[in-house]
Amino acid sequence: MWYWIFKYVLVGPVLRVMGRPRVEGVENLPDDGPVILAGNHLTVVDSFFLVLVVRRRVTFVAKSEYFDGSGIKGALIRWFYTSAGQVPIDRSGGGAGDGALAAARKILVDNGIWAIYPEGTRSPDGRLYKGKTGMARIAIETGAPVVPVVMFGTEKFNPVGSRMWRPARIVVRFGPALEFSRYRELAGHRAVVRSATDEVMAALRELSGQDYVDTYAAGRKAQTPDAA
Repeated sequence: MWYWIFKYVLVGPVLRVMGRPRVEGVENLPDDGPVILAGNHLTVVDSFFLVLVVRRRVTFVAKSEYFDGSGIKGALIRWFYTSAGQVPIDRSGGGAGDGALAAARKILVDNGIWAIYPEGTRSPDGRLYKGKTGMARIAIETGAPVVPVVMFGTEKFNPVGSRMWRPARIVVRFGPALEFSRYRELAGHRAVVRSATDEVMAALRELSGQDYVDTYAAGRKAQTPDAA
């Protein structure tokens, strides 16, 4: 219930007025059945706008850091994820990835929409970084289509490091669904999973026009802590 109140009553109207979101390619999003939404990630508010423009319920397997923020912004984010039934995952332990993927499988088995940012974290500089393979592994195992989605303008609406939202035009663009069920018997092959992941990232690059960096965003952030 809180999910829909948040979307249509409390925060959604504010996002619509301040962001004036325009949606492109919504016909690429199936009306029912399991779907994986794979997006680029510029700022925290990406998730808010994705939830806003998708008619069906969207569930993220969210990193636990999103629940640990301080101040008004941290409280808002924590309340949003908690009230929307999102799944916090502690990524500090060795089994964190397994827990996230198990949660994702359940979402898809229940014919839901699982949204994920394959880069694993926000881009430190606006470029698109190498994707992690968990998303592709789940797509291959479950047969769920992967719909790439990219955001424009969210980095202006919610600049990294800022606690305030600023009016900015948001564009949400969905690309054609990618199918990987043909590789189901090869889900355990690292090269196949890597290739499927790279196919998704290539679709995101084409949709967004971002420059691509063939290294992980987390590694780049570690080299430049100020970008985190």
